Amino acid sequence: MTNNIPLHVAIIMDGNGRWAKERGLPRTIGHREGIKRIKEIVKAAKDLGIKVITLFAFSTENWRRPKEEVDMLMRSLNNFLSRQVEELDKNNIRFMVIGRKEPLPGYLLNKIRKVEQRTRNNTALTVVLALNYGAKQEIVDAAKRFAKDVLEGKTNLEDLDIERFKDYLYTVGLPDPDLLIRTSGELRLSNFLLWQISYSELYFPKKYWPDFKKEDLEKAIKVYTLRQRRFGGLP
Repeated sequence: MTNNIPLHVAIIMDGNGRWAKERGLPRTIGHREGIKRIKEIVKAAKDLGIKVITLFAFSTENWRRPKEEVDMLMRSLNNFLSRQVEELDKNNIRFMVIGRKEPLPGYLLNKIRKVEQRTRNNTALTVVLALNYGAKQEIVDAAKRFAKDVLEGKTNLEDLDIERFKDYLYTVGLPDPDLLIRTSGELRLSNFLLWQISYSELYFPKKYWPDFKKEDLEKAIKVYTLRQRRFGGLP
């Protein structure tokens, strides 16, 4: 592994349902296995020297899925945070969530607040969970917040530029992703961090998320280090 490690890696954790279906199991089992996989990948990210890892857990469109599946996922995330909060804090890992709070269940919001508060000063790695997240909604919400500041006299319309607009996004204070990984072989962005990944490198492994292990993350990083990022310019 070279020293050219991405500062921020974003992952669309795709393929849980198909992983379960191919094994004759309920989709809910696939989601449980997917949540288990988070622990290994977070540890691997920290060991590799990555500073931010953003995981797409649940989109604003996922509410259309069967209620039983959604309820199970919310409970499983809550249980996962209960089990992992001590380890996150011990390993100097900060945890935060981006996305809309409504209509997430109250018990999960309370758990998220406690874990965010407990780990807020940790510096080795920031784990960002995109939960009830949609990039288009994020951009609309940012525009509304800026407009509100203009109406309240806190800023001027002429002050808005690309860098200033970033301060109104859910990801304020975080670097843009250097590398976006989507598991399962699907070649879509699915409304994930559309503003932030403008110049991210993209990587689409065919493995389903429950099968994506430490060595797969290492392979993705190796591929990233061999690419030449130009940001619209010349080498």
